[in-house]
Amino acid sequence: MEVHAILQVLWFLLIAVLLMGYFILDGFDLGAGILYPFVAKKESEKAIVRQAVGPVWDGNEVWLLTGGGALFAAFPPAYAMSFSGFYLAIMLVLFGLIFRAIAVEYRGRDPKWKGFWDAVFVVGSFLPALLSGAAIGNVIQGIAMDSVTVGQFTHMEYAGGFFSLLNPFALLCALTGLMAFLTQGAAWLCLKSPVDNLVRQRAKQLRSTFSIGQLVLFALTSAYFFLLVLPSFGDTRIGMPVAYVFAAVFVVGWIVSRLFMANKNDLMSFLSVNITPVALIGITAASLFPNLIPAANNPKGVFTYFIVPGAADTANSLTIWAHSSSELSLTAMTIITCIGLPLVLLYHVIIYRTFRGRIKEEEIGEY
Repeated sequence: MEVHAILQVLWFLLIAVLLMGYFILDGFDLGAGILYPFVAKKESEKAIVRQAVGPVWDGNEVWLLTGGGALFAAFPPAYAMSFSGFYLAIMLVLFGLIFRAIAVEYRGRDPKWKGFWDAVFVVGSFLPALLSGAAIGNVIQGIAMDSVTVGQFTHMEYAGGFFSLLNPFALLCALTGLMAFLTQGAAWLCLKSPVDNLVRQRAKQLRSTFSIGQLVLFALTSAYFFLLVLPSFGDTRIGMPVAYVFAAVFVVGWIVSRLFMANKNDLMSFLSVNITPVALIGITAASLFPNLIPAANNPKGVFTYFIVPGAADTANSLTIWAHSSSELSLTAMTIITCIGLPLVLLYHVIIYRTFRGRIKEEEIGEY
């Protein structure tokens, strides 16, 4: 295999790893933000939730920014296609993250508007959690694209509309991802809350409920994928054997997490529920390979596409082989990553070690 081809595969895998990091680290604090009004009723209980995510939420979002930057540098056409096709959805995600950050910082400094900032915190957590899953669902299914020529240059443009992105498979993926975030958030609150506090007791009940819902939605999404999505792509998705392995990892991780929930081991329960988002991103990456964004024909219009996925359009699909940066660019990026990624990991080790353990009663109210 040529050096360029090795680097193309390497960066496909690295982007998948960056997304795994985001879904693990930001998944639990987004989930905790959504659960905020359901597990915290009194002011002291709300302070526990804020303090559980306060020291770590901003560092967790670095993985999303890094993943987007890596996609831009390694596979520019895929970056342009995804960010233009999902423009409104991406802006909603960004506004959600921005206003969520503002709510976390302003809530304690603006007590007259604390109800408003609480609502912003919840909505700002909900939008990224829901829409990120919908985006992944659309990419797995393939999106309608047209080849457009401007002068001597030809590029791909999104041929659908915003509502065609809200198709049944994408919505199933959105709900599956949302349920994973909620399970992670509940598990994190169980781990960080004082043992006898009502926040932990409510989160413990929700953790079990969301875990079951996650398995049900995963089964429904998988059935839709195998019955309606995969047949239209034939044998073009060569990574499917690996996807089956990650599906098995999902099931094993779910069983292990249930066992730790039953044994009341909050630390191992939290660690094991994070196996499922790793498996979900692994399934996504493996089922796409070697595509970055599969193209789907849409001959019957957007409303038909809303119900039934379009047939595969392999000629216009964006692949790692045809739509990557040069060998020199990928080599430089690899060297930079070898230097920068350990530093990011070291930062996370320090921050999580510094704020390890349960929140103590005397510490409540600092965030």
